[in-house]
Amino acid sequence: MGADAEALLWVGGEGGMEAELVARESIPFKAIPAAGVHGVGLRALPGNFWRLVCGTLAAWRLVRQFRPDVMLFTGGYVAGPVAVASPGIPKLLYVPDIEPGLALRFMSRFARCIAVSAESSRAYLPRAARVVTTGYPTRTQLAQWQPAAARQALGLNAETPVVLVLGGSKGARSINRAVLAGLKQLLDQVQVVHISGKLDWAEVAQAQQQLPGDLADRYHPYPYLYEEMGAALAAADLVVSRAGASTLGEYPLFGLPAILVPYPYAWRYQKVNADELVRAGAAQLLPDEELTSRLIPMIETLLHNPTQLNAMKQAMRTLARPDAAQAIAQLVREMAGTRGRKALS
Repeated sequence: MGADAEALLWVGGEGGMEAELVARESIPFKAIPAAGVHGVGLRALPGNFWRLVCGTLAAWRLVRQFRPDVMLFTGGYVAGPVAVASPGIPKLLYVPDIEPGLALRFMSRFARCIAVSAESSRAYLPRAARVVTTGYPTRTQLAQWQPAAARQALGLNAETPVVLVLGGSKGARSINRAVLAGLKQLLDQVQVVHISGKLDWAEVAQAQQQLPGDLADRYHPYPYLYEEMGAALAAADLVVSRAGASTLGEYPLFGLPAILVPYPYAWRYQKVNADELVRAGAAQLLPDEELTSRLIPMIETLLHNPTQLNAMKQAMRTLARPDAAQAIAQLVREMAGTRGRKALS
């Protein structure tokens, strides 16, 4: 919030994908240099460290120009430089994943309050910190979709089961290829909404062209969805995806049972997220290396067992926190108000 009127500024890393998404919401955006230093090779370390120094200087200039009353952080490489460059400004840290990453752990020492998606995140945070469980914030537009209208909007049959496959914004190649390998077998039984990500779109589009007409009508691939993402979630009976933080908020919002395939080439954040939903009975876990052999049988088993699928749906729905965004916003307002009162005293 600015000093003279309510205002918002989003600060992201140079070259990050968030710039496009933020622009779609008409939110002012500024990019600064940012890079990781944990787990990178020795050759990249000096350059990344220099980018952090440059990012801190750029953040210092932004903070003094914008003069925020409160700051909200959700992690990423850009968070550290901005936090270092803004002493004395109240900071709310939001932890989207169950286990906070290195940047968020570093940020926890600067935060006045820490908001978390799930109660189990407390085990990874300082005991002395003020921690509030808000849930994972979801866009208001998502919840406006109902299954019948969602299926109509996406051109789906009202009666045939729908499997949603999510490759993410950039794609999950192993998931995409496992689905394509068993696509004809799947389409004999269900409709598939496949959001492949942009990197694999050419391969997915080619597979669609090679389908016979009766099966092609059941296959609905997209490189990415924006406003219609809520329709895809509302229309589905089952979702196959990675286990990023959004699975903790979006799937519960729709009571959507999931087969989760944690990304294997990073730290365990996605595995911890997936385990949270599996323990609740809302999802099943599928290791990435077993995708090719097990994905299609797992989908078929669940769809042929409506009792189990419904139990997963109910379990997922119990995890929903539809007011999470409002809860986080209220914490931001409270912290901004506290700073304002201190400035007047």
